[in-house]
Parts: sequence; structure tokens; C-alpha cells
Amino acid sequence: MIICISDILSTDQIDRLVRMMDQQTFIDGRETAGWAATGVKENQQVAGDSADYSAMQAMVTEALAANRFFATAAMPRAMRPILFSRYLPGMSYGLHVDNALMGDAPQTRIDLAFTLFLSDPAGYEGGELAIDEPAGTRTFKLPAGAAILYPANTLHQVNTVISGRRDVAVGWIQCLVREPDKRRILFELENLRATMFAEMGKTAAFDTLSRNTSDLWRMWAET
Repeated sequence: MIICISDILSTDQIDRLVRMMDQQTFIDGRETAGWAATGVKENQQVAGDSADYSAMQAMVTEALAANRFFATAAMPRAMRPILFSRYLPGMSYGLHVDNALMGDAPQTRIDLAFTLFLSDPAGYEGGELAIDEPAGTRTFKLPAGAAILYPANTLHQVNTVISGRRDVAVGWIQCLVREPDKRRILFELENLRATMFAEMGKTAAFDTLSRNTSDLWRMWAET
């Protein structure tokens, strides 16, 4: 399930984050690539020891946590440190799949990945996120402040930037619910609960739906 979520960050937050990003030290993005991806990755990333890196991560993490739609779709149990990537003309990230396990002692199982767009799509040419699906390849180039959430086991790539600059924040999530089909069921039920409550308030049907949704959470969640 691929989900696009708008307005994770406000315009003011985006401007502040990009200004901070401009002041950081950048490293070759291949330094954080898995061994199989180093040959196809060409971008820049904010160095982990940059002065404002922690503050930048906190800004994005708090914005994601405050977004109900993201929390319902992602169901985060754990999240890897967020990376801030910059693509200049000629840069790309070729076809690859994300590592199933990340980090050290203990490692984190990776179920979902996300890209949070920080650049106005009109400000750069190319740079689409391309994700392979059984029906074909889909490309995404979202407005600044919007995020795409997608399964980490998909083959995907960042197309070559032709002109301009593509800034993004990327991250990886271990979900409370491991199986994708179960996550989809819970996601749809939670959205149905929210819609039902907004339209009819707290009814007997809402309470029944809530009880059964809660039971599924108890059955499937890994805490």
C-alpha cells in the first residue's frame, strides 16, 4: 500500500528546515548506502555530526507524530534516524531495495519507508521517486511538505535531476503490525471510525466497530 500524505510540514517549517539544511556539512550519500547500492547512489546528505542535525530530525519527527493520518497509516513501533538528502543536476539514486534490517545491537526490522519532500516540484526538473509495482512503475513528485509512505521491500529509484535542486527527508519504520494486509485492514477501519464519528457521533454502531477494531489491534500488534 502506497499512501501520499499532504501538509506534514507548514510553509514556515519547510522554510526553516531548508535554511538549516543550507548551513550544514554535507557528505557523499554513498556513505550510508548498503553495499549493493553504493554503485547506483549519487546524492548529498547532511552529515550526522552537523550542528543542527538533531534539531532537524526532531522537527520532522514531531511533525510526523502530530499527523493523525501518518500515525494511522505507518503504525510506528520504531523509527530509524531521519536522513536529509540533496540532489543537484545530474544526481540520481538507481534502482534498489532498502535493507530489511538497519542499525546495530539490536537491529530494527524495516517495514515501511517514507520520503518527505522539501522542495517545490516546480523548482526542479526530473527527480521523481519511481516505485515498481506489479502493474508497472509509478512516479511521484509531491508538493513541498507532503510525504509518501511505501513498503520498504519495493524496488524503487530516484530519477536523475535535470535542473534545480531536490531536497528531501527520508526515513524507515518498523510497524506495530508486521503483515501488510493486516495493516491495511486496521488503516481502513480506523479511518472508517473517524468518518463515522464525524458524521453521526458516538452511536451503538460506532461502539461495536471500535470494540472489534481494538480486538484486532490486540491480536496483531507487536509491542
